[in-house]
Amino acid sequence: MTSPLSSRRRTKAPPPGETGEEALYLRSLSDRQISVVIKLRDGETVRGWIEYFDDGMLRLTREGKPNLFIYKHQIQTITEVGRRRASRPSAGGGHAASEAAW
Repeated sequence: MTSPLSSRRRTKAPPPGETGEEALYLRSLSDRQISVVIKLRDGETVRGWIEYFDDGMLRLTREGKPNLFIYKHQIQTITEVGRRRASRPSAGGGHAASEAAW
């Protein structure tokens, strides 16, 4: 006879490696053209807005400077500056809203 606990015990599946939240967040930043500061793992910081991203990298567009393609594994944090790019008028402006760590 089996114990009641063994019949209830089920193997749990491991949590998903990718939830899709990263892509939703980056899409939101890109669509709204929110200015961000990206801190790289080597300590350097760059500022601009995310124009494009995929599974392994993103394109940071900068005013008056060359655009950058940054591998995601090089990113330590992304911090919203809180305003849209200067060329698109913003309805509300704002302050720093959030930070995402990679």
